Amino acid sequence: MSHVFAARALVPGMLARGSGYLINTASAAGLLASLNSMPYGVTKNAAVALAEHLAIQYGDRGIRVSVLCPQSVQTGMTTPGPSAARVDGVLQPGEVARMVIEAMAEERFLILSHPQVQEYMQRKATNRERWLSGMRRLRDRIYGGAPT
Repeated sequence: MSHVFAARALVPGMLARGSGYLINTASAAGLLASLNSMPYGVTKNAAVALAEHLAIQYGDRGIRVSVLCPQSVQTGMTTPGPSAARVDGVLQPGEVARMVIEAMAEERFLILSHPQVQEYMQRKATNRERWLSGMRRLRDRIYGGAPT
């Protein structure tokens, strides 16, 4: 709900000024899926949807919106062990911050720190059934099979 609370608090002032910038931090899980945590994946999908809504509602009224969707970033939340998020590597926070600043300068909506996510999104959109099967195979490879 933090993104909703921030938008509620900030959008009125931004509209009054005729400018502002909102960045929602979601996750690649918000675009693809979360293999090991349903609540995480669902809330990250919601964060992406909220950013889209804000961009549609207010993008022509001076409010710019971006959504950051990284895979794995080395933070205090990063834990050892198997993780689908680490398949394409773990980035350092400074690298991701640089990418965010560049994306803001370009006023780019979607900020992907791991470029592979764009390809995964295209695969998902092109053939959902095949993508779902592939995600099951990835789940089995990383986490050792289907949950019971």
